Amino acid sequence: MATTPGREAPAVDVLVDGLLAAIAQQLDAPLPARLREAFHRVDRQRFLPDRMWLRDGSGGYEPVDRATEPDRWTTAAYSDEPLVTRFTDGLPSSSASMPSMVARMLLLAGLPERSAGQKTAGTRVLELGAGTGYNAGLLCVLVGDGRVTTVELDPVLAAEAQENLKATGFAPTVVMGDAADCRLPGDAYDVVLATFSVDRIPPAWLTQVRPGGRIVTPWTSAWCTYGTLALTAHQHGRAEGRFHSFASFMRMARSDTVRPGPAPEPTAHESGVGGAVRSSTRLSPWTVAGGDLDTEFHVGLTVPGTSFAWDTSGEHAPTRLQVADTTGSWATVDHDGRTSAAFTVTQAGPRRLWDEITAAHAEWERLGRPGVDRYGLTITGHATTAWVDSPATAVAAL
Repeated sequence: MATTPGREAPAVDVLVDGLLAAIAQQLDAPLPARLREAFHRVDRQRFLPDRMWLRDGSGGYEPVDRATEPDRWTTAAYSDEPLVTRFTDGLPSSSASMPSMVARMLLLAGLPERSAGQKTAGTRVLELGAGTGYNAGLLCVLVGDGRVTTVELDPVLAAEAQENLKATGFAPTVVMGDAADCRLPGDAYDVVLATFSVDRIPPAWLTQVRPGGRIVTPWTSAWCTYGTLALTAHQHGRAEGRFHSFASFMRMARSDTVRPGPAPEPTAHESGVGGAVRSSTRLSPWTVAGGDLDTEFHVGLTVPGTSFAWDTSGEHAPTRLQVADTTGSWATVDHDGRTSAAFTVTQAGPRRLWDEITAAHAEWERLGRPGVDRYGLTITGHATTAWVDSPATAVAAL
């Protein structure tokens, strides 16, 4: 990669050293030497647009422009923070991932463990989701330009990533296509690395990785976007691996689907019509939807297709948890603002969603309140099973 000319190069090195220190603090250990080298050789600011959006601390985003706030923009570029680089229909649609998360995923893939001499041994990497091109640049340093292929669905992002990579001296193969159905010609890859979250492993990915190779991807469910899955591929489309308790990435974009929204507000239940059933529950809605990621991860795995949203408008109750799925089933859990000993539940549709959530929480308790790191996934043909501790303790068929 061409270095920044003149007096800027030392300043960039200092900024990268600060970023590496922040990453080491997050990981509780310094990065391997080869990965530190990659962060120095791939200048993050050269992969970022002149306008970015930063988290504002209140659940939203605020813009920062390089032209009007150059110091703030540069500080953000070398911070260990995710940076939104694009909005679509008022929602973030592309971002530069948090560098410590990028480092964790590269470590899970085993790439920094290879020595410099092994770089020429033929390790091939398929990246799914080119984004700005920054991660592909890191991969080029680790395994060589000719052994990196990156796939991007959005033609504008694909072109921008390719231009960013070219401008910084890297030349991986950039392919415009749907990452969920990528079937690229040539030999199988040693590593398949996704830069977005999925709720299941697309079958095409298993055809792209050699036996013994790795698939590393952030994870999501309709209930909870959290966790990273690292799978080892085996023969005949089989793969197995474990979840790791880090990462919250944007969901995989598809050309044939719409972006999922929050759980819709149920209707026609206040009078008990439409098959709605009232009951009470002692399970607090905050227990399963209040930010405990271990609990929410389990609910997301075991109550599939179910999402939630909080209603604090006071229109129906002081606080209401709204739950819904794609079959038309829904449930509400109301807090009266006075007692947390019991909550009013209303359910309707083909599924009794709150009953399923209550059962899922009870199972999580029975299993010893497992954290995300205790979960794993086994793929055999068309069957996918999630488990706790070992495949012998299955908790869900996905």
